[in-house]
Amino acid sequence: MGEILFGLIMTLTFTLAAGIVIEEEGRAGAREMLLGILGCNLAWGIIDGVLYVLGQVFERGRIRRIGFHLRGATSDEDARRMVAEELDEVLEPMTDEPARRSLYDSIVERVRRVPAAPNPVTREDVLGGLAAGWVVFACSFPAVLPFLFLDDPRFALRVSNMILIGLLFYVGWRAALHTLVRPWLAGLTFMLIGVLLVALAIPLGG
Repeated sequence: MGEILFGLIMTLTFTLAAGIVIEEEGRAGAREMLLGILGCNLAWGIIDGVLYVLGQVFERGRIRRIGFHLRGATSDEDARRMVAEELDEVLEPMTDEPARRSLYDSIVERVRRVPAAPNPVTREDVLGGLAAGWVVFACSFPAVLPFLFLDDPRFALRVSNMILIGLLFYVGWRAALHTLVRPWLAGLTFMLIGVLLVALAIPLGG
């Protein structure tokens, strides 16, 4: 969801700011805008993919560091406290203290028994990075389609903008299915926030 929102907002920033260029240069301006959208989203897709891979490796490294300190803890209580600092925030709302204590003791025992594993870049990391980059780049396609089928670049631009705004609503609607928020309210919120962020980005040179 985050990658899709990022790609849609970036693309919408291009299309909403392109009205003046298209007004002055017509189809040549539209062609320049489309190349800019595709190039920008491709570049950010690559950057996003690389950052995803680095983030996965970093997160595993952070967990390995906790395991390293846990193995070197001078007492079971210190080791249990390290685990609690990592998991209490997630588990406290749904478990009582004895259940957490038993779980944390089991985790401490297992971590001490199992040697630390290496932390290379995995196939799953690379595939996840490719997926993240592709999602950002693919968000430029809906903006491009109207210019391929409509002769009037001004009308195509308006259709492109409406498609992107509608997709912001749809992403919010789908995101709400994973929560207790009303889908129409989430869709409207995503759409308005997306448009507001674009309105902020354009005068700042985004």
